[in-house]
Amino acid sequence: MEQIVKVHKTLSDGRAEVIHFRESACSGDCHKCSGCGAAKETLIVQADNPIGARAGDFVTVSSDTAGVLKAAAAVYLIPMVLFFLGYACGAVWNLGGLIGCTGFVLGLIFAVCVDRSHAKHKKTVYTITGYAPGLGHAEQ
Repeated sequence: MEQIVKVHKTLSDGRAEVIHFRESACSGDCHKCSGCGAAKETLIVQADNPIGARAGDFVTVSSDTAGVLKAAAAVYLIPMVLFFLGYACGAVWNLGGLIGCTGFVLGLIFAVCVDRSHAKHKKTVYTITGYAPGLGHAEQ
């Protein structure tokens, strides 16, 4: 996954602190639809800086997509699969809805466990891959 961010400051270990301004789901055009009240979210992370970007530069940052896809599968796919499997198995005893819902709840519990494990053990690694097209370097 690649995003355009601004370098906030460089660190002595060859990394940089970057800022990403996350818009709301409606992309910040709240005045067009009477406003939803969603505020912008500022995300500050550290990224490897192999290109030597400086504070004020707009750069592209990439991260591993596999972690995002695994999390999406755990949160969305597994509970639904367990629901339908439970429903199909429970239909034999006329308990499809009950066993299906039980499978769904078990899938949600699994998703929470995966999320907690990921947050505890794995940290997302960000790498600055280049300067943002059209934005160039900051004036020093």
